Amino acid sequence: MTGCLTVGTTVLHLALGSFTLSWTHSVEHVAWQEDWRINGHMLTLERSRLKGSGAGMEPGPDAVLKDGWWVSAGHLEVPALMLAASGATGAGWTLCADGQCRVIGADRAAPIKVAPCKREAVKRTEPMPD
Repeated sequence: MTGCLTVGTTVLHLALGSFTLSWTHSVEHVAWQEDWRINGHMLTLERSRLKGSGAGMEPGPDAVLKDGWWVSAGHLEVPALMLAASGATGAGWTLCADGQCRVIGADRAAPIKVAPCKREAVKRTEPMPD
């Protein structure tokens, strides 16, 4: 299933209609990964993986420890994600789709909105970088 995703002002066409968002928590320095699927005009969290816990990062009640990661099924559907871009965390967010990744929000800037495309945005496209 294909999908279209806006990431800030960039439009990405995703062959599989899904993406993984990963980052390191700024306080706990723990890795976090989430698998998302574009579902019409919504984003559906399919699964999350967490390397530890603390500071508001507790694994879900259904989490299972697998290969050092707390893995939970997704229980969330949202119209968009707002990602902070403080520039103070040492790294940004990594968005991976169709076998390619890009770092977003590493520099201080306004929050980055990640959302399914609106129809008028579909004509402006940018491929994932090589």
